[in-house]
Amino acid sequence: MVGGPPPGPAELEARDACAWFGDHLVLEGVNLRMRAGEVTALIGPSGCGKSTFLRLLNRMHELVPGSALAGEILLDGEDIYAPGRRAQEVRMRIGMVFQKPNPFPAMTIRENVLSGLKLARIRCDDKERLVEESLERAGLWREVKDRLDRPGGALSGGQQQRLCIARSLAVHPNVLLMDEPCSALDPTSTRRIEDTIAELRGQVTVVIVTHNMQQAHRVSDHTAFFLAEENQPGQVIEQGPTAKIFSTPDDPRTLDYVQGRFG
Repeated sequence: MVGGPPPGPAELEARDACAWFGDHLVLEGVNLRMRAGEVTALIGPSGCGKSTFLRLLNRMHELVPGSALAGEILLDGEDIYAPGRRAQEVRMRIGMVFQKPNPFPAMTIRENVLSGLKLARIRCDDKERLVEESLERAGLWREVKDRLDRPGGALSGGQQQRLCIARSLAVHPNVLLMDEPCSALDPTSTRRIEDTIAELRGQVTVVIVTHNMQQAHRVSDHTAFFLAEENQPGQVIEQGPTAKIFSTPDDPRTLDYVQGRFG
């Protein structure tokens, strides 16, 4: 493949990241290191800035009218918001999977997987191999290998979500962001998505927003707990190895949240 991102997982780091919608400060002073090849879970109640932070990480926040940001987001030490840095290049290296599966319904399964290459004008000499590899990595190949020319929109919800993961993986990103990827799925589909995340560990850096504490505990290496106190912007209250965050966190608010006392 020619023209794609450099291969392998990359480290993401937020330094004093802040975000506004108009005059409203929604996220303040986030410092968070997301290690290469690991899975980082972002947890916290609704409205505390987790999804906004996720969108800062691949320059989607700037697409919202009236939005603003401050601080730095570093990809392997380089600021993704540096002057002259193209947003399209950043989004190739830092892919996104959304809460609701969004395959292109009029495209076939094969076309969906390859659509990112076409948009980014990446040349691939063996598209069939890439389709198989991407679907295999997303845990979908065995289920669809005999119907690649059928519409992507005809798949089940869980299969559509894994197709979206395959589409993101086809351009070989260094980082994959996931915004509550299982919230609309049944338990069986959720398990398959979690299995996919486990398979991707070490191949790509994963950052996942989830409200499912058991899921965060199962899939992640590192966890960051976000919280917005009343009339205050969202902040990271605590972060650390997932096992510690869920067993012996330093802040009592973290323990209250992971044990379901609020949120």
